[in-house]
Amino acid sequence: MADQGERKSQEEDLSPDIKDWSKHQVRQWALSLNGVDDGVAEILFQQDINGPSLLLLNVTDLTTIGVTFGPAKLIIHSRDEVVKLKKEEPTSSTNQPGRPCKPYPFYRYHDTYRYVASSILDITESGASDLIEPCHEYKAFINTTDETKMSKFTDEVIRFAAACMNSRTNGTIHFGIGDKPNYTHGQVLGVSVEDKEAYADELKISIDRYFEHKHKQAAQKCIKAPRFVGVLNRNRTSSDNCVIEVDIVPEFVICEENIYHTFSMNTNKDKKKAKGKETDKTETKPSKQFFVRDGSSSRNLLAPTTFAKPNEEYNQFVDSVAQLSQRRKQAEEKHLKVIKSSNQGFKLREMITGGSLSLDKSHFDCYVIVTNKSHPLQLESLGFLVELNPTAVLDFDPESAKCGLQKHFEQQSTVNVHLPAEYKITEGVEDIANKLKLTRNTSWVFCNGGIKDEAPSHIDQWLMDKGASVRDVISFLCRKDVLPNKRFLVIFLLFSTVSEKMDPLAETFSTFWQELRGTEQILCICDNEKAFTSWKDLMEARCGIDISGRCVYELNFAEVNGTILSLLSKNRRSSRFLPCGGGSKVLLEKKVERNLNTLDVLCMNQCEGGNEDKIVIEENFYKGEKVSWWNFHFSEQPGSTPFIKRDKFDIIMKRVIPDLCSLRKACVLFNLMHVAGCGGTTLAMHTLWALRESFRCAVLKDSNADFTEVADQVVKLLMYDREEQLPSVPVLLMIDDFDDMEKVYDLQQLIEKECMKKSIQSKSAQVILLNCMRSESSERPESTENSVFIGNNLSEVEQKQCEQKLIEIDKTHKNTETFYGFMFMKKNFKPEYIQGVVHNTLKSFNKNQKHAQLLSVLVLLNVYCKGASLSVSLCEEFLGLQPKPFCGTFKVEEGFGKFSNIVTSSSVEAKVVHKAVKMINSSIARQCLQELKTTHNLSKAEITDLLLTTDKLYESTQGKDKLLQDVRHILVKRYYSLEEESQFSPLIRDISHETPGQEEMILLSASKRFAKDAVISQLLARYYYLKKKDFPEAKVWACSARNICKDSSYIADTSAQVIKHELKNAIANYKEEPIAPQNLEKFLKVAQSAIEAFKETQSLAKKESVQRLQTKTDNCPFNTSGCLGEIQVGVLVIEVLSKTPIFSSENIRHDIMSQVLSGDIDLKKAESCDPRQTKHRAYYVVLRQFEDLLYNLKFRMKTNFDFLDSFYVNLGSRSGMKDSREQVAQNELFRCFRQYAQLFCKTDSASFFRNKTMFYMLKLHEARQFLEMQKADTYFGILNCLSNDTSPDKMEKIAKQYEFVSHYDQTVKASINYIYVNVVLSRIKLESPHIQPYQKLIQLLRQVLDMQIQLSEYLPLYFIAVVLLWPQEFSSSAYGSLKKYISQLRTSYDSVMKEVYNGKRPIVHFFLGKKRGYERLVHLMEIKRRVIAGEEQFISMWENGTLWKEKQVEELLCRVTGEVTSKCILADTCVPDLKYEVIPMFKTQLSGRGIGSKVSFFIGFSLKGPLALDIN
Repeated sequence: MADQGERKSQEEDLSPDIKDWSKHQVRQWALSLNGVDDGVAEILFQQDINGPSLLLLNVTDLTTIGVTFGPAKLIIHSRDEVVKLKKEEPTSSTNQPGRPCKPYPFYRYHDTYRYVASSILDITESGASDLIEPCHEYKAFINTTDETKMSKFTDEVIRFAAACMNSRTNGTIHFGIGDKPNYTHGQVLGVSVEDKEAYADELKISIDRYFEHKHKQAAQKCIKAPRFVGVLNRNRTSSDNCVIEVDIVPEFVICEENIYHTFSMNTNKDKKKAKGKETDKTETKPSKQFFVRDGSSSRNLLAPTTFAKPNEEYNQFVDSVAQLSQRRKQAEEKHLKVIKSSNQGFKLREMITGGSLSLDKSHFDCYVIVTNKSHPLQLESLGFLVELNPTAVLDFDPESAKCGLQKHFEQQSTVNVHLPAEYKITEGVEDIANKLKLTRNTSWVFCNGGIKDEAPSHIDQWLMDKGASVRDVISFLCRKDVLPNKRFLVIFLLFSTVSEKMDPLAETFSTFWQELRGTEQILCICDNEKAFTSWKDLMEARCGIDISGRCVYELNFAEVNGTILSLLSKNRRSSRFLPCGGGSKVLLEKKVERNLNTLDVLCMNQCEGGNEDKIVIEENFYKGEKVSWWNFHFSEQPGSTPFIKRDKFDIIMKRVIPDLCSLRKACVLFNLMHVAGCGGTTLAMHTLWALRESFRCAVLKDSNADFTEVADQVVKLLMYDREEQLPSVPVLLMIDDFDDMEKVYDLQQLIEKECMKKSIQSKSAQVILLNCMRSESSERPESTENSVFIGNNLSEVEQKQCEQKLIEIDKTHKNTETFYGFMFMKKNFKPEYIQGVVHNTLKSFNKNQKHAQLLSVLVLLNVYCKGASLSVSLCEEFLGLQPKPFCGTFKVEEGFGKFSNIVTSSSVEAKVVHKAVKMINSSIARQCLQELKTTHNLSKAEITDLLLTTDKLYESTQGKDKLLQDVRHILVKRYYSLEEESQFSPLIRDISHETPGQEEMILLSASKRFAKDAVISQLLARYYYLKKKDFPEAKVWACSARNICKDSSYIADTSAQVIKHELKNAIANYKEEPIAPQNLEKFLKVAQSAIEAFKETQSLAKKESVQRLQTKTDNCPFNTSGCLGEIQVGVLVIEVLSKTPIFSSENIRHDIMSQVLSGDIDLKKAESCDPRQTKHRAYYVVLRQFEDLLYNLKFRMKTNFDFLDSFYVNLGSRSGMKDSREQVAQNELFRCFRQYAQLFCKTDSASFFRNKTMFYMLKLHEARQFLEMQKADTYFGILNCLSNDTSPDKMEKIAKQYEFVSHYDQTVKASINYIYVNVVLSRIKLESPHIQPYQKLIQLLRQVLDMQIQLSEYLPLYFIAVVLLWPQEFSSSAYGSLKKYISQLRTSYDSVMKEVYNGKRPIVHFFLGKKRGYERLVHLMEIKRRVIAGEEQFISMWENGTLWKEKQVEELLCRVTGEVTSKCILADTCVPDLKYEVIPMFKTQLSGRGIGSKVSFFIGFSLKGPLALDIN
């Protein structure tokens, strides 16, 4: 090893600049080139080719000196590549020195520290200092050849190690760290290592080779195994390079007073082997060396020297070894005495919980994590992160998704990955939070690229590239309307040391510090003191603050993990299980459960191992708060009386649930109707608790959630850990606080679609929806198969249970006088009890006090909006409370003063999940509102005005959007009944009754609060035209609504309604008769405007319907108001015209009006026939201005009547039944038709009948008028005779009229109608002589089918053809064309009904019965007559499918067999091998059934074609 110093200048790393190369370095470079022999390198050396001359050479020059052409080309090409790299160097930051950094911790192997390329180690190469602090030596180690690399490594390590051992100092030698002149001293370069094991093996061999035999063991102990420290690129991405480091630890117990010589066994120059020959090999004898540390280098004290006393220095050193060894011993002892007595474990527990020392009861509602580059070893100790379930993680590691923390976390929990730009406020803040699912899943923000093609930035560029967008993220998170004010903690997890002032984490800390106005909500965690010191110093320089008090650094991450996990209760840490059937269970993985974020999943072992405060939870429930799972759990513990079991509980458990489970629909519905405040929700949850081991139970968290997402998650819960498509355990999903059954049906339908998409078999119910819904009436509704009602009175058994429970409560609780919820039930829901409680509580109410104002607003919202609340942060802002980020601070309920006992706080699901204040009980809320009026003279109008005009309620706090939504709800939401359509919301109605006139002020205030809300403007328009009769003002507001929302048919309808009501009001107020010509003109102008407006409404309604079909998620039905409105205007026009002298009630003039409005005669002819035409000329002048309106009036009215009748007759609710909600509109339609028929369906001109030549024509006209009057002039009108209880006599008269008409009118339409009349009459009175024989009717049908048919007749014709031609036994009919008719029927249905069938199902007009001829056609009314059930009960039986199990129905209908295909069933018929396609009424009944499966079913006939019902 003696010549190593001499060789170093030649073999050290080559300069990147060729001009600096010597001839030795040129030879070294040439030797490293592939394809260039050693002889070529020698030629260059012999010719004295150095760097400058190499740059001047070309291929010709090289061949001149004896280099062959091939190697010459390689040399020139390789030289040019080096030159090119040198030129590119300034544009790349790879070799430019970076910022200072610390070396890897000494004598550590499992730390997660990594270097960054080009950063500078802040410790220089050095000699011994205090013997414990390591000295350092750097080697670039990047231009060595593969053959020399290992020997260079071992030689340098042995030399350095021997020097450290002799000098008794700790030391580290680094390979991959640059030095001058080519690099900055200490610059991190990194080297590529393919086989790390080889370095450790070779070093071990070399220690045995170089050290004396007696010291080999000591050397092996002092020289530690190589450490390979990863090198990150400057943008913090991983690279393949590392720095090789070897630590030397010459402990006293190992080295004692020994000295260590080394021996050089072979000093050959390690030339490359070329063509199997060795060249330039030099052998020497083994030489003895003795190395010591001398400053920054290792010096051999036995090296040859010219001094007179060559070994004097060596001898002196040997003599001092004993003293040096003692110094080493003392240094070790001193170092060991520094034992830390740390309290940082307690500090961590206190800071992370806000002082509660329990994460279950933490002061902090949520956590935000900020982190940088992690090391794989750290990931093993981060289980606490999953348990913290952070709201957001700001990750500065661009490789986190590839191999870092995000990938590790996502394996155990749910994350939504984002870039910072997604947090920029471009719309409503809560809308952005909702899109990001910010408070539902962990939002993982990649703050330095790494996803979505976002490139990472270098540390010095990050601030310019990404700093602004990350500041947007921080500002967004710190908003009061996003995360709870003072109730979230920002945790900086410093996995890598932060030492540079430009580090992104430094900027991030500074931004959080500014946004949060201090460090109270910040916690910093790092796992070593050096990282802490660097971070602390950096923050002190950057922000001027000492953050030591907010840092934990003496615990490693394993200790941090254990400490935080210990803060969780056993219940939080324990595994949760779902039932699998047969008593088995399956582990519900945390990630899966968090993915089901719209559901609160109830597990089999819910609450087990919990340490919740029983007293507090029970007291809250008894006061009136919503029941929790803990209440059921506590009631099952030893010493407790059972939970009060309502009488309906056993009915649900023993009858309802088993019956529902037997149904063959994928998703079935069960309604638990209840009077508010009387225990409906508690009973529903009690049911789930009791069934948690036999059903997969869950509660829907938010009734406003995206139902598509809910359906997906329900089916995931159903199929979790099930591979087969027939789950063994169904889902029982409780839904609460729905205010519209249509939303319930929407959810049910989407769940069924999802089951079908997943091909889940429905041999029995797979999902049971337990719909817990408030009833607006306390009267018991009609009992049905799928509903139970809970009223406001207890049975004797229930009252006895209350008495027993009260005995237990008195023993275990104090302050039972505040247990309003329990006592209200015990008093059998007597209103006097609540009246007394509320009166006493509100005695000190003063409407000028803030907390009283807030209570009044909360009361109003709770009464008129189910589930309404005010966010905790809003209450704190309004009441001036100042929350602090530590435990034990003021509770928001206490801010309500003496009213705190009637309010409570709980978590609310909204766009942003937040804590909110609610009234403790809905009954108390209603009584409070009454008490405020009667005792404190505070009206609903005053409270509503306060709610609308107090800006502070709408400042940026959590739940702002929820509040706006609730306020809008109480103003806008109307409730419908079968008798009448409500004009305004209950609140507006109540205000108008309590303080008449004040509702206008309220609505005007609402228009200011909701300035851009079209529905509020629409509401004002409706108020002005309905209540105030102020039509100009109504038009202003209707126009305002149209400007905000131009494409809504409902908004357009309001504009039309204003004009219609203006006309109606003008006519009503005009008392003079006859109407003057000028007033007639005025009325007709208004009518014309109204008709045009209603036509526009119709057009928009059709566009909306088509759009809904395309989205497939909106089940809103077709808006029929435009059609009805045009009819109503037509009726008004008829009324106006009947008051003119030219169309008086005189018979002949009546007929003339009918003919004019039918377009049969024009006004000119009418005028010529008028004996008083001169007197009436002014009227005719006016009427001629409106000829189009008048001549088309009957046509337009008839078109709209037919359109609506077809809509109501052929389309029903989504269950396939007629929609009872449309009854109000149908009643109005019937009224209008009476007016229409009075004019157009009667001929009063008896004198005409004296003209015998016209007798038959008039007779035919009279017959048609009769049919039109009976609505029997259309196929759907005839079909409707079966549903509206048309008497047999009337039906026979209709048949007789058609018999007469058929002699004169043999058109396709008349023939089709005649066929329908025969079929319908047969179902009403089979023995009637006016019914054609069945076969004769079939013959007529076939004749019609052979005629030329217009498109408009396709639908009725093919429907009746399919019904009558369906194969039956002993029939001679040919069925060859039936398949074509079925196909054409379906095509016609889609073509004709496409614009209107969204959200509807086709009505089943007939079912296939067991008999023959007419009798095999069974109408629904016949089934109703056989099944003894009320209307609601029958609908329930139809919807849930229990109707088909009724014996009377099974005896009546024909069960058909068939074979399942991909989308339908091939139904067998009585004709062998003749099968027809039948579509399932509920597609989920085919789900999971294999193609070719045999099934049986009933057949129903609808306009959509034959349908299969009750598929088995």
